[in-house]
Amino acid sequence: MPPNADQPAAMKRFMRQRELAHAPLRLDIERRVCGSDYGATSWTTLDEAGRVAELLRLGPGNLLLDIGAGSGWPGLHLAATTGCNVVLTDIPFYGLQAAVQRAEADGLRGAVWVAVADGAALPFTSGRFDAVSHSDVLCCLVPKLAALESCRRVVRTGGRTVFTVISIPPGLSSADHERAVAASPPFTDADEEYPAMLERSGWEITDHIDLSGEFIHSTRRMLEEEEAHADELRALHGEDDFAARLTRKRSRLGVLEQGLLRRELFAATAVPSPKI
Repeated sequence: MPPNADQPAAMKRFMRQRELAHAPLRLDIERRVCGSDYGATSWTTLDEAGRVAELLRLGPGNLLLDIGAGSGWPGLHLAATTGCNVVLTDIPFYGLQAAVQRAEADGLRGAVWVAVADGAALPFTSGRFDAVSHSDVLCCLVPKLAALESCRRVVRTGGRTVFTVISIPPGLSSADHERAVAASPPFTDADEEYPAMLERSGWEITDHIDLSGEFIHSTRRMLEEEEAHADELRALHGEDDFAARLTRKRSRLGVLEQGLLRRELFAATAVPSPKI
């Protein structure tokens, strides 16, 4: 997968977005669009988090691994609502620091652990976890298959994974594919479809849900909120950054509405694998 020329700039924007995500206005917008207030960088809504908990069959005594957890959404919410224990991993550490503070405030001390870890090289023993989740993480990683293999290794056979991912549909023209890549997170383009990667990495798909309609709605709502609070957000982000932010969101909404980009949810069970 050749890198986009704009990928370094996109990664810089992503890190800046994380820094600003806990500003009071950004949290207010997150609550109105997604129903959460964690300073999240994924598109997981409150309803979707409930669906993830059901698909993972989480409950007391289960140990969940949440990869790319950032400031704790939805991993902390899953622990609070199901009674499971959770390990949150991400790079860099300052997002996890916010997650630790939120866990303390929510009374989850003793049920939450954090680790700075690469999703494609998880530093845990094989079969340690009952379930693993990640929200819109693989579209920001280059080694997608390696990440799925790493997740499979640390989950017990029969354990479950649920994840969401933004992806580009196959079969687009060169021009449409370029438009989709330009409107996507920095490493969305993949050399292989996710069902094939899941099978190769030791997972058996149990559910595959197209969330593109919900993603269009959330993207439109986010754009409306940002336009409605334009003056305040210009002061927060800076004139140039905010203008570029609106341009990217409008472009993404356009390609979503034309079917050039999609958001999917996969649920799968860990099957015996010779690699484990």
